[in-house]
Amino acid sequence: MKRRKTLALLAVGVGATVALTACGANSSSDSGSGGTSASAGAGNASNNGPKVGVILPETATSARWAGFDQPMLQDALTKAGMNPIIENAQGDDQKFSQYADSMLSQGVKVLIIAAPDGDVGATVERKAKQQGVPVIDYDRLNLGGSADYYVSFDNTRVGELQGGALKDALASKPGAQVIEIEGSPTDNNATLFYNGQQNIVGPLYSSGALKKVASQRIDKWDNALGGTTFEQFLSANGGKVDGVLAANDGMAGAVITVLQKNGLAGKVPVTGQDASAAGLKAILQGTQYSTVFKPILQEAQSTAQLAASLIKGDTAGADSVAKDSSTDPTGNRTVKSVLLQPQAITKDNVKVVVDQGYVKASEICGGDTAATCTQLGIK
Repeated sequence: MKRRKTLALLAVGVGATVALTACGANSSSDSGSGGTSASAGAGNASNNGPKVGVILPETATSARWAGFDQPMLQDALTKAGMNPIIENAQGDDQKFSQYADSMLSQGVKVLIIAAPDGDVGATVERKAKQQGVPVIDYDRLNLGGSADYYVSFDNTRVGELQGGALKDALASKPGAQVIEIEGSPTDNNATLFYNGQQNIVGPLYSSGALKKVASQRIDKWDNALGGTTFEQFLSANGGKVDGVLAANDGMAGAVITVLQKNGLAGKVPVTGQDASAAGLKAILQGTQYSTVFKPILQEAQSTAQLAASLIKGDTAGADSVAKDSSTDPTGNRTVKSVLLQPQAITKDNVKVVVDQGYVKASEICGGDTAATCTQLGIK
């Protein structure tokens, strides 16, 4: 995968406004609500711009989709003169396909999709292509698909940051035993995360500096299943583990619950991803070691820029935004991409996420974390 610098800094005023709006939504993002086109449409009642369809994957396993991506995409697309129709498939492949059919029938000029499953995403892309509607793969690349562009973070780098954090946490413990709880086998991002992790921990396994006890990819990023799987691995290993590579904050939380039952929470470093309020609070409490911060506003803004260019038929303009490239081994093709840079977060720099408005201090500070927040200057 080729990396290049892709995006200048966004306007601070707009970023702060949208991010704070998202923080409010984050607290209710697990409500299990369905599609959001009704509210999106209401917000755009006077917007006569070209329709753009957006389908997000779910809300059950990560707070980001409803709390950050939805409002940030809504704002970025609207400000760019488009009329977004936004739905969430809630992990249902059939619902995802139905939303896509509906949007295509409504005459959307661009389709932006983060599919719950790569195969259904590729199928939807074929339908869109037949109708001459360009597609942007948002956050997840659909292998074997036909999307015109892909906007995400450098997901191999995300995995490297996770592996690097665990390496640092276990540096003084030669032969430390590690359990890996990975993402969904149908999500290409999960493969990239894993590959990045192995770039760091693989040589340590080979040298004996670390010992891999077990590794499992968790279908549909199911947090409960991740926790159950980890508990089974822990039991089979005699209740012993020194570190856990958990692919996101949701599964890290499930792992920590099991560790608490076994009197190990805070003694075993656990990685994560998404810089969620729950994950950041766990880091401040000392039960989670790290997470990965991905500034989603940049992702939404880049997607809006691409969509605006595609609607105008301005391929050169789109290419000037998508200066990176990604490989689709299933489709044997190269996809023009925007690959943004993630950031590792441990206790020392939790403040970064708060200062940028993605999480409110009130969400993570208070009670057992109040003194730590004061010490770190989080307010």
